[in-house]
Amino acid sequence: MTVLGILHPGSMGTAVAAQAKAGGADVLWCPKGRSNASKARAERAGFGAVESIREMVERSDVILSLCPPANAEEVAASIAAHSFSGIYVDANAIAPASMAMISLSMGRTNAQLVDGSVIGSPPSGRKATRLYLSGPTASVKAVAHLFKETAVSALVLPGGIGRASALKLSYSTFQKASRVLAAVSYALARDYGVEDELVDIAKGRTTSYLTETAYFPKVASRAWRWAPEMREAASALAETCLPTELVEAAALVLDRWEDAKDLPLEIPEALDWLHCVPED
Repeated sequence: MTVLGILHPGSMGTAVAAQAKAGGADVLWCPKGRSNASKARAERAGFGAVESIREMVERSDVILSLCPPANAEEVAASIAAHSFSGIYVDANAIAPASMAMISLSMGRTNAQLVDGSVIGSPPSGRKATRLYLSGPTASVKAVAHLFKETAVSALVLPGGIGRASALKLSYSTFQKASRVLAAVSYALARDYGVEDELVDIAKGRTTSYLTETAYFPKVASRAWRWAPEMREAASALAETCLPTELVEAAALVLDRWEDAKDLPLEIPEALDWLHCVPED
């Protein structure tokens, strides 16, 4: 039986580890310093308690880190400090550069590092979640096997450390920012009593802008007039004391396409224009 250690089991970490347990793994966690809510979740899930992180390191074949992104490097360092020699899965929403730092920490041990990213709601009998994995082939396969025939769909990405993290943040950039922007847009509409009409317009869409990649060049060619429109939107938001930063940032992004007016760009060209030009 594979022994899985789960670090800082919040709602997502507990749910993911519970699926590994349902698949046959023995799951351990460390209650020391954790909240009563974490203790209750772990107990409900039937996880075994250990006295210390050292004991988890000594007993676990795989350790899964799902914690607040700001703590990811510190948590990894705490595992590396105990000379872990199993598979360490960092499945936090962190940048590839942060994964590189964790790789350096783990490089001082005999641990095998796997880059992971969880996309979706906490898995359950009704909801499936995707776990993307990248890194050393044998280790990635071993982690994926933990979730075979569970509500966690483990998907292997080609390439090394950093691929899974990059995918997570690529998706989060759109998903979370668009949720915030939707709230700001709705607040402006409500202030003027047109929120129902706004929702009615939105209901006419059935797909995500993220899937409409062929539209990117059109955005680039129209940026010269879209940027001023965003600045007018910022003015309207300011009038009712709503946050202007998101639309101001959108205008700055559109400025990068300012000289693309009516150009017949292909998708790669349009995207290349978004990158900053390195200084000599």
